[in-house]
Amino acid sequence: MTRTVDRSPTLREALDRLVDVAAAAGVADEVARAEGLSLAAAVAESAPGAAPAWAAVAGDGAGTRDFFDAAARGRRWRAAATATLSGLAAEGSPHAADYALALADVSSAACGLGEPTMRVIGNASVAAAAQLQAADVRPAADPATRHTGDVAARAEATGARDRSAEPAPARSLEDLLAELDALVGLSRVKREVHRQVALMRVEKLRAEAGLHSPTITRHLVFVGNPGTGKTTVARLVGGIYQALGLLTKGQLVEVDRSELVAGYLGQTAVKTAEVVSSAIGGVLFIDEAYSLTGDQYGEEAVDTLVKEMEDHRDDLVVIVAGYPAPMEAFIAANPGLASRFRTTITFEDYTDEELRQILTRLADGADYTLGPGCVDAFTALLGAVPRGSAFGNGRYARNVLEGAIGRHAWRLRDVATPTTEQLRLLLPEDLRDPGEDDATDTEPSAPDRTSETAGPQPGGTP
Repeated sequence: MTRTVDRSPTLREALDRLVDVAAAAGVADEVARAEGLSLAAAVAESAPGAAPAWAAVAGDGAGTRDFFDAAARGRRWRAAATATLSGLAAEGSPHAADYALALADVSSAACGLGEPTMRVIGNASVAAAAQLQAADVRPAADPATRHTGDVAARAEATGARDRSAEPAPARSLEDLLAELDALVGLSRVKREVHRQVALMRVEKLRAEAGLHSPTITRHLVFVGNPGTGKTTVARLVGGIYQALGLLTKGQLVEVDRSELVAGYLGQTAVKTAEVVSSAIGGVLFIDEAYSLTGDQYGEEAVDTLVKEMEDHRDDLVVIVAGYPAPMEAFIAANPGLASRFRTTITFEDYTDEELRQILTRLADGADYTLGPGCVDAFTALLGAVPRGSAFGNGRYARNVLEGAIGRHAWRLRDVATPTTEQLRLLLPEDLRDPGEDDATDTEPSAPDRTSETAGPQPGGTP
């Protein structure tokens, strides 16, 4: 059943809806609410005045620092499913589609925090699309449902509510490997994952036949520059291992140092153990894991992690990721890590052609069409951007699309009833380098527009 939408929900309303869906799915209220607040902060972090507006909804004495801490935690969810949605989708929960729709509402509602910028509009659209795709919910193309800022309403028109009544069937190993093989680039990564699958499959068959087998560690090290697909592959690894019968759930829990380390010695062990507990049955993905070295707090987290890996070795996979050289030093610094992480998979930077494919796929996933000349405009951007270790790779393509979506919305600001084609079509002038924001990057109804002809200015948060 679809619902009639006269306006986009407020963040408070969207969070209440998220909590209701979470309760039906057996997810704790506080977990869903915290996740929704982090996603909203990540979407709206570049908007002037967003922090106090967000804090007023968050309550419990939340302030500006809490807003930016939440944004840092939620930034990864602008491109991929949240932790809870990942778990629901992995276990085939009948509530996964509803939860994705509620997260899309949260993304939409974040546009109402502070003075929304074009960057925020782009963030919201791409984030909503990422959540909907994770639960296999497709936006509808009917222009009557393409209410600006209400992605969830468009998705509901596809009948997602009706589909969510039945549990999703478990994905087969063949389907998951086919999805891996369909990823852009990553030929070395694909070969290594296929090799790991063959090893694990034979080890499992030998054990079932009563034969002795060498212990093959399932834990992995992913090395490569930012935006090279490490999280995407980690999520697939969880599903693949679950399909092989090596994990019971296959969900992905992605964390960094801030989510493992507490403010006092002794608390870090508890915090790390809680994070590991949430990942049992699936994959714990630790990004920039080398940040856990160099102080006693990080060492406490690593020591706890090693113990938890041993205690749950039959139903937990840990993947640590980061730049190549620091990751090598990180693994070598702790004998417990060195004995458990014996397989390293290298993620190479994408070529220009691969980045063009990524941009096109991201646009399709967000229900946009790249018009004539857009690919050439993106190629020109790629030719001008420095390609050092800090280059964003696929993340750069996503940031370009987020900015383009915002400029597209600004371009249509005076079109009372845009056609479906206009609502979908991106033009070359919509594409710019993510570090080059428009002087018009303000709320369309803002009274002061004297700077609209001032030209591009640096700034903005990708």
